Amino acid sequence: MTAEAREARPSEDPAADGERPLDIALLTYKGNPFCGGQGVYVRHLSRELARLGHRVEVIGSQPYPVLDEGADYADRLTLTELPSLDLYRQPDPFRTPGRDEYRDWIDALEVATMWTGGFPEPLTFSLRARRHLRARRGEFDVVHDNQTLGYGLLGDVGAPLVTTIHHPITVDRQLELDAAEGRRRRLSVRRWYAFTRMQKRVARRLPSVLTVSGTSREEIVDHLGVRQDRIHVVHIGADTDLFSPDPSVRRIPGRIVTTSSADVPLKGLVFLVEALAKVRAEHPDAHLVVVGKRPEEGPVAQAMERYGLEGAVEFVKGISDAELVDLVRSAQVACVPSLYEGFSLPAAEAMATGTPLLATTGGAIPEVAGRDGETCLAVPPGDAGALAAGLNRLLADPELRARLGTAGRERVLRHFTWARAAEGTVARYREAIARSAGGEQARSAAVRPTPDRPAAPQTFATKELAASNPESRATC
Repeated sequence: MTAEAREARPSEDPAADGERPLDIALLTYKGNPFCGGQGVYVRHLSRELARLGHRVEVIGSQPYPVLDEGADYADRLTLTELPSLDLYRQPDPFRTPGRDEYRDWIDALEVATMWTGGFPEPLTFSLRARRHLRARRGEFDVVHDNQTLGYGLLGDVGAPLVTTIHHPITVDRQLELDAAEGRRRRLSVRRWYAFTRMQKRVARRLPSVLTVSGTSREEIVDHLGVRQDRIHVVHIGADTDLFSPDPSVRRIPGRIVTTSSADVPLKGLVFLVEALAKVRAEHPDAHLVVVGKRPEEGPVAQAMERYGLEGAVEFVKGISDAELVDLVRSAQVACVPSLYEGFSLPAAEAMATGTPLLATTGGAIPEVAGRDGETCLAVPPGDAGALAAGLNRLLADPELRARLGTAGRERVLRHFTWARAAEGTVARYREAIARSAGGEQARSAAVRPTPDRPAAPQTFATKELAASNPESRATC
């Protein structure tokens, strides 16, 4: 369907903002909605965009996104699978595909990058997405990329491009390098994060960038070199209908809950485990439930063994939304021990349930959690002693827990909901569409033949010049 045909729809109801509903392509190279912020973002944002009256087609790779279903928007929210070779799937990660699995040169590039220790998915997904979008030119009003930042998305993708950068992955890279022991490990980290060089180059050429916090905006400017006037903060949030207080769920004495999708330095889980060992001296019933995969080796596994915490730390994964909410509700304390977060959905979701929060001041966490002693307890990142002191204080003071829990939910309701996030995102879509339309009109007027200025012939030289212009094509 062409843009002109969409504009001419006679009986279409307006969207929630009173304007014409948009056709949105929402891209995500990783879509797991239960592990990692990108999948959670796509799941909730797509739902709320559809509720506002827009048509959203999520285009994703493995693990595929799981979209919410609702009778009031079912016909406006769809999923298109754009498969990779799924080289990191369980139970055979880093697998070598069979010869019959290769479909084209992009597949070969994906495998070759993995073989050299790199992470290929942002690049290879962007190349597949470009091919897919160009084949469907005119079907979308806007293309929204969720932090792929691949070369394939430069140039013409058939519609104006808006890109979300949650935070620069260069931050993760530096934290992993700082924690790496030995030359071989540091080399491995550099190879894995080689794609961040591409993301820097791509980010600087993007016309419209969304990010989730003021802290992330500053990091994007500093780390990626994006012009500040191209970056717009649109806070995300919690599903406050799902993550809500429920007095019927019993609080378990001594229970501390945290979310850690991977045993990486960024998440700071090792410091929370060390803090738990200190806390159990005063509160023997203190125990930690981690939403995430149990590490078989590494700093967290070593700390648990060193402090004899095997029976005091439980890992859960693959639980449903309802089970996750009840788990958070059952805790006396929710904790975010991260060294850095671009936003921190776990903080917002815990606060939305009325569970008191102990969080570090890493990255954008204070923007979400609020002031120390008012809506949370805040401690410096990477400080096990400070985490232990905060946990001891909360476990010993039921009045403090109740006050922080109530204030935390009120803060989330005021500032951090997915409905607000969708409304802010649509406003940026419309700006990008208007800017693109204005640019097209200006370019058309500049080259339009007049009696005084006939159209220039397309010579071999002018064609070669256009082909070599980096703004007119996507290099890879």
